[in-house]
Amino acid sequence: MGSKCTFFSRCHIKILKFVSPPNLTPGHNPITWLSCMLAASVMITCASILPYASTATSSPLVVGALPSTIVLDGPSGANVNGTAWTSDSIAKTGKVISLFYVDPEERKLNEDVELAYDNMHFSKEEHGSVAVINMAAAWYPNNLINRELTVKQAKFPRTTYVKDLKKSLVKEWDLQDDSVNIVVFGKDGKIIFIKKGPISPSEIPKLMALISANL
Repeated sequence: MGSKCTFFSRCHIKILKFVSPPNLTPGHNPITWLSCMLAASVMITCASILPYASTATSSPLVVGALPSTIVLDGPSGANVNGTAWTSDSIAKTGKVISLFYVDPEERKLNEDVELAYDNMHFSKEEHGSVAVINMAAAWYPNNLINRELTVKQAKFPRTTYVKDLKKSLVKEWDLQDDSVNIVVFGKDGKIIFIKKGPISPSEIPKLMALISANL
């Protein structure tokens, strides 16, 4: 804030010097000069504010709203079995869906919340999960991750495993890159919870209660 105020002050000093009152002679109206000075000052101030205003953006994910549609297919990603994945499929399940967006190298950050999910024993008829893997964030080969995901999909059929090869969910949903994220959707497909980055221990019970209340 201090730098902005300094900037404004310098602009006003310059403009005041530029439009400093002339030696008025008969026929010159001092009100006209004052009006010009104020108008020029306002223009300088507005021009200096605009760059700051233009940088404000809203998040593409909003609690209580449907998300924008993301399709992962071909070079952008897919389900583990190779078929296309679309975020619109979440609403079609009619279930509460917990979506985990994970950098494979940071998956341990989710261990506590995963344990909490296991302990809750949510009904498979009312709750499901999607694990979207940020493949582009990992340094190790994709074929190694593919093999592991194939094993996981067979072991945990209630979870849909998805590969994001181009960081699409980072770019389009503004999820945190090189980390873990949780987005929970209600039965109508609208977002009820967003957590970008690791979830804290104090937030986990609140999340479990929120999911239970929406089943």
